[in-house]
Amino acid sequence: MLDANTKEYLSFLSVERGASTNTIAAYAHDFEKWCAFLEEREVSVLSAGHDDVVAFQARLTEEGLAASTVKRATSALKGFYRFLVREGRIASSPCSSMALPKVPDRLPDVLSVEQANELLSQDFPASPTGLRDKAMLEVLYGCGLRASELVALNVSDVLFEEGCLRAFGKGSKERIVPISGMAEAALRAYLESGRPELAKGARTGALFLNARGGRLSRQSLHAVVARAGLAIGVRNLHPHTLRHSFATHMLEGGADLRVIQDILGHADISTTQIYTHVSRAHVREEYLAAHPRARG
Repeated sequence: MLDANTKEYLSFLSVERGASTNTIAAYAHDFEKWCAFLEEREVSVLSAGHDDVVAFQARLTEEGLAASTVKRATSALKGFYRFLVREGRIASSPCSSMALPKVPDRLPDVLSVEQANELLSQDFPASPTGLRDKAMLEVLYGCGLRASELVALNVSDVLFEEGCLRAFGKGSKERIVPISGMAEAALRAYLESGRPELAKGARTGALFLNARGGRLSRQSLHAVVARAGLAIGVRNLHPHTLRHSFATHMLEGGADLRVIQDILGHADISTTQIYTHVSRAHVREEYLAAHPRARG
């Protein structure tokens, strides 16, 4: 269970820093583990020391958690104890001299252009949910949105005259994302013939609706994407794979990295630069497959 200090810090992150719901949920999970760990050691949150944090990291690693998860938990603790120092509740942070664990570079999964075309060209039912599913997939790939951003869209965020969508990313930060071509056509078809049927007269501003007329959940979106992936032989297709594919294909098509950064809503260009590595990896694969003497 969370103690009063960790609850207050999570509230601070949410209200003062505008942290996303997902971040708050992830940190709450990390703090629950931390509090339970300290309880085992008969140590309070305010009296925890450097050795406790090191032992906690070791425990998480022993549990088989990914390095990225251990890094996130460590980052959560560093921020939490900095907060306690600023509030004057402790004299110094037990994490002050602790570096974040290194996470091995992992290139994101991407579809090939051919796979993306096959995914989006498959037959969707001419039903309200079929029109919705096609529109969601087209917008994910055509606009590079996160799953959370897609399901949070309202009808008022669709600005066809300006050729764009208004998306709200991490920390509720607003950005304008261009939409055109197949994504625009699919979204128009859904708004004209699909959404009115799903809404059933209900007063809701949500763009993508479930069969009961309410806002579609992220879990339902994941299921739609996974099902569409299976139809073309791609297992466990994730909405984020379409976002990664959007960025990679834009880069390969000659788009400027700064433009891609703006569309994706990355605060730091270094986050976007991973797609240059993906693109280079793609080039190397093509070279090895095509050149008669590339494999010795």
